[in-house]
Amino acid sequence: MKQYLQMTADELKAELNAVDNEYNAFAAKGLSLNMARGKPGPDQLDHSSALLTIVGDKNDVFSENKVDCRNYGGLDGLDESKTLFSAMLDVPADNVIVGGNSSLNLMFDFMAQGMFSGFDGEPWMKQGEVKFICVTPGYDRHFAICEYFGIKMLPVAMLSDGPDMEEVERLVKDPNVKGMWCVPKYSNPTGTTYSDEIVKRIAALKPAAKDFRIMWDNAYAMHFLDADNDDKLLSILDECEKAGNPDLAVMFSSTSKITFSGGGIAAIAASKHNLDLIKARMTIQTISGDKLNQLRHARMFPNPEALREHMKKHAASLKPKFEVVVNTLQSELGDLGIISWTEPKGGYFVSADTLPGCAKRVVGLCKDAGLVLTGAGATYPYGNDPLDNNIRIAPSFPPVDELKTAMKLFTVAVKKATLEMLIEQ
Repeated sequence: MKQYLQMTADELKAELNAVDNEYNAFAAKGLSLNMARGKPGPDQLDHSSALLTIVGDKNDVFSENKVDCRNYGGLDGLDESKTLFSAMLDVPADNVIVGGNSSLNLMFDFMAQGMFSGFDGEPWMKQGEVKFICVTPGYDRHFAICEYFGIKMLPVAMLSDGPDMEEVERLVKDPNVKGMWCVPKYSNPTGTTYSDEIVKRIAALKPAAKDFRIMWDNAYAMHFLDADNDDKLLSILDECEKAGNPDLAVMFSSTSKITFSGGGIAAIAASKHNLDLIKARMTIQTISGDKLNQLRHARMFPNPEALREHMKKHAASLKPKFEVVVNTLQSELGDLGIISWTEPKGGYFVSADTLPGCAKRVVGLCKDAGLVLTGAGATYPYGNDPLDNNIRIAPSFPPVDELKTAMKLFTVAVKKATLEMLIEQ
């Protein structure tokens, strides 16, 4: 078939008539499909069922150091849970604090500390307009935190190997730019892993703001689709130390998509100085975390090999779903010249770019026919995708058969939205 941009007006109208018939057939099915968020599927949750019984009775609640995990104490986490995140994040265990179930909560708290208490100086909110660099397309929850605190977001494009560093290096010359959001491995939504050069340039930044912090959200550190083809990511803490910027980056991660979503454990990794600032707040905020849950996770993953074998099970669940997405896009749309997409080696998302001006219409058409997608624009600050062309595809939750139906509907919606736009023009 001809590419759509090469068709005559009559050919476009004939093609739209055929596509309308396909779309109406889907709309008549009464579908109820959801690909809005990167939720693990039920089979993935089953991989962690051992957590439900791994702590057996009252005699089985003691850590390696004989800490009674039912009681208060241990503000910054059990030693063995720190060791788990040390292996996940490639940092020394002494540089880790283990918190509750949510890395997003830890990130929100850290941003609040910057706003209301500051880092070795005046609180951000007392220094004038606060600005943050946001790599786009990116994670909508990061943007929501900025909006909540009234922080002005500065979009910076995600390139094939990471953020546009020339733009980042330009922006950090402004003393009101206080930080930068990064998802450095299998990034949400593009699946990009930052190259060694990008990590080193980020670590070597010389911001005008001395209280600048890089929010290094390494959410997908272990989420490969093929254990033999896993991307490698430099340790940002090591690189910051080498660059003379030991306090520049703060890392966050969790087991939310490794074990139970909402029932895992989360961690911060940072320099001793940053950890001391965080602990000073934590002593007021809490007495200790859920050490029983930390104990469960440490026992389930007593060494890096156990964790890696567990993640191979997740990969076996996820890889076929990513293949459905990529194969359907290629077979249905690959020759039409109307869409591009990423083919990540890990993470939870595929990022698709339609022709400019089509994304909202595609998402709306899918919703009307029974398929809920992430809202168009959600991957940009303030929900404003300037080209209206990016769509985040989250294939993890639906069973494969449902996913095949959802992706076929998606491709029909892309065709219909594109044809409507081209005919109108």
